[in-house]
Amino acid sequence: MTGDLGTRAVRGSLWLGAVNLVSKSSQMLVTLVLAALLTEGQLGVVALAVSLVNVGQVVQSVGVYDVIGRTGRDPRRMAGTVLTLSVGAGLVLAVALAAAAGPITASFGAPDAAGLVRLAAFGLPFSAAGGVQMGLMHRKLDFRRRLLPDGGGAILGAAVTVVLAVGGVGPASLVIGLVSTAVAQPLLGALAGGGVRPYWDTAAAGEALRWAVVVGPAAVVGALLVNLDYLVVGQLLGPEAVGVYSLAYRLAWVPYIMVAVVLGAVAFPVFTRLHRENGTLAAALTRFTRAVLVLTGGLYLALAVLADRVVLLGARWADAAGPLTLLAGYGLGICLLQIWYQAVKATGHARRYLVLECVHLLLFAAGLVSSARLGITAVAAVQFGAAWLMVPLAWRVLAGLGVATPARELAGIITRVLGACAVGAVPSVLLAQAGLFGPSDSLPGALCEGVVLVAGYAGATLVLHRGELAEMRRGVLR
Repeated sequence: MTGDLGTRAVRGSLWLGAVNLVSKSSQMLVTLVLAALLTEGQLGVVALAVSLVNVGQVVQSVGVYDVIGRTGRDPRRMAGTVLTLSVGAGLVLAVALAAAAGPITASFGAPDAAGLVRLAAFGLPFSAAGGVQMGLMHRKLDFRRRLLPDGGGAILGAAVTVVLAVGGVGPASLVIGLVSTAVAQPLLGALAGGGVRPYWDTAAAGEALRWAVVVGPAAVVGALLVNLDYLVVGQLLGPEAVGVYSLAYRLAWVPYIMVAVVLGAVAFPVFTRLHRENGTLAAALTRFTRAVLVLTGGLYLALAVLADRVVLLGARWADAAGPLTLLAGYGLGICLLQIWYQAVKATGHARRYLVLECVHLLLFAAGLVSSARLGITAVAAVQFGAAWLMVPLAWRVLAGLGVATPARELAGIITRVLGACAVGAVPSVLLAQAGLFGPSDSLPGALCEGVVLVAGYAGATLVLHRGELAEMRRGVLR
């Protein structure tokens, strides 16, 4: 990357990291509160409702937000046109989802979720407007402006959820909080100077729709990849199993959202610009690959080692420990894929991205068909296996495009990350076996064990990646 672009990328990552720290910390608080106040069945009903609406959000956007960052047209005219398309689609989809909520939720064995689905669908048009604003901010690498709409909206939604949950509203508290966030985001985005006005440009709409024809299906497939397990578990094993599985999945999802999504949001406009200007995209991809593995490696190490501590939320969640360990490994794999897929899309080969996502979905679906009835640990194992089978396939696609990290260099990065994990894990495991951290439901013991893990991993990382860390610091200070 050039000096100016590299500096903007690093600073953009830090700003977006701060945004996600605020918003995802709020979501983590909500998860912990709901785990303490709701039963497994109630949390399962919420998870099913939210997963259906998540798929709806992807369908309404069909991947067109990326075209705002790629277009050679006036970006504001493109954003206004995309706003018209996305909000219109959101309105239609909200009405359709509300009308079909009863039969859909009944088919998945959770008829009680119908009212929650109808309520959550109300937020779809607002999510569409917020997504367009984010797309324009990402094009400019102006992630500082996201702090108010993203962070402020998340805090508002979390506060609404917690107050309602404590007040005894039950599962609806989360959905009302999510709708509050969706409504607040575009309003706060406009206050932050990121507002977009509706516009119509036929040529811009044509470009957006041509992009959506390929990227849209890939986005829908991606949404199915992170929601299909909820739907299958709900139908085969019941809402209680969904509740336990969803807690493990939500915990494993946190590093992905806080790190990989942040770096991916920065990486796409950076990769697009480098590709457009014939820059060194492969070198930039290597830096982002190293960053995502180093940063998420320690977080997933902590989740895997501390998985049995999930009983701190209540003994009824003990069965989430096994799936959480496996989902930690799955999370590391999809974090890597998140970065690599941005490079595939940035080079203009969206069809290859679609093929990769479809292969992943086929692997995952095949695994679910054969294993889902064995329980939620088997479902987590399928997630793990499917994600890591995709890693070499994605690398081959990148190599074919001439932008892959060299195999020897990639192996070196992975080896150093695994080495840092071992340095962090071994002392913690030995001390835990000696009984120094107390029983699994000991909060002081969990905190002490976490400190040992973080200190060991961070120390080893500083030694093993000292050159790359020094380069990052120079980028921030330049």
